[in-house]
Amino acid sequence: MELNPLLGDGWRMPEPAALRAKLPGLAAAAAAVAVCLVLHRLLPAIPVLTAAVVLGLLAGNLPGAAALSAGPWRPGLALSAKKLLRLGIVLLGLKVSLMDIAGLGWLTVLLLVGLVGFAFAVTYWICRAFRLPGEQPVLMAAGFSICGVSAVGAVAAVRQVRQEQTAVPAAMVTLCGTLAIAVLPVLGAVLGLTPEVFGFLAGASVHDVGQVVATAQTGGAAALALAVVVKLVRVLMLAPVSALAGLQHRRRSGGEGKMPPLIPLFVAGFLAAVLLRSTGLLPVSVLEAAALIQELLFAAALFGLGASVDFRRLARTGAPAAAAGLISWAVLVGAALLLAVLLVPAA
Repeated sequence: MELNPLLGDGWRMPEPAALRAKLPGLAAAAAAVAVCLVLHRLLPAIPVLTAAVVLGLLAGNLPGAAALSAGPWRPGLALSAKKLLRLGIVLLGLKVSLMDIAGLGWLTVLLLVGLVGFAFAVTYWICRAFRLPGEQPVLMAAGFSICGVSAVGAVAAVRQVRQEQTAVPAAMVTLCGTLAIAVLPVLGAVLGLTPEVFGFLAGASVHDVGQVVATAQTGGAAALALAVVVKLVRVLMLAPVSALAGLQHRRRSGGEGKMPPLIPLFVAGFLAAVLLRSTGLLPVSVLEAAALIQELLFAAALFGLGASVDFRRLARTGAPAAAAGLISWAVLVGAALLLAVLLVPAA
């Protein structure tokens, strides 16, 4: 069978029997995504990705559904949580235009890169202080500093982290990012921030691109436009941070055994999509369709990740992870606000 060049890890087209085994879980993920879309349509304040995480957690722990998630649904949910997430990361690149980023100015771009490094280091240190197990500190650091669940998946790939170990970091960055949608507009109003300062703050401190849009649009068109461009600088850091995380993993393991590439093929696909988007050749209709597909893929992936979480195990690590996440995000908001006030001209 021919290798799929975007998914990596030697992925091959599954044999018919293996494909049939995945269909129940894929169907469950598709049904969950449909429910999330309807729920978001009825209650716009509930983001699709947050709803997907919550539904996944319920599916993995409620009687009956838990047996299905651990049994016939498991192969398909595992495929959703890993491969569909990677396809979504590739499409995420179509949101990043190098021309838009260059318009911020090199000083602003460099300071935002510094903010990403600061957020990664602080989140990692806080997670270690709370004694989060295994690779959770580095995964949460990547998710909080760059672009949420996309960064969690990319760093997990280069560090050979098992799928079940990514569930808690993915849930934490999604839930904390959702919290920003309610908290940041209130903070902006209390502090009397201008639309531009508020937009910069949202783009520099909220995790997922969709959450940035939901947060910044409350400040108006000017806030939204700046927030998206600022966020895209952070998204662009996905490739170098993944490479550095993979390099550190290689050095720590002494190069023994088979090592994954420093830049996984799906991250290379993300970079290719960035370059394609930057040419300006793609029509708006194609970009909008890609953005919708990307959200659907992420929702299916988060449902699969949520379904792999055992509440009994989460009770042992969930509270420290939540505390570490909230403290890390509060520090990131403070640093982003300081940068926004310094860089954005007064009205």
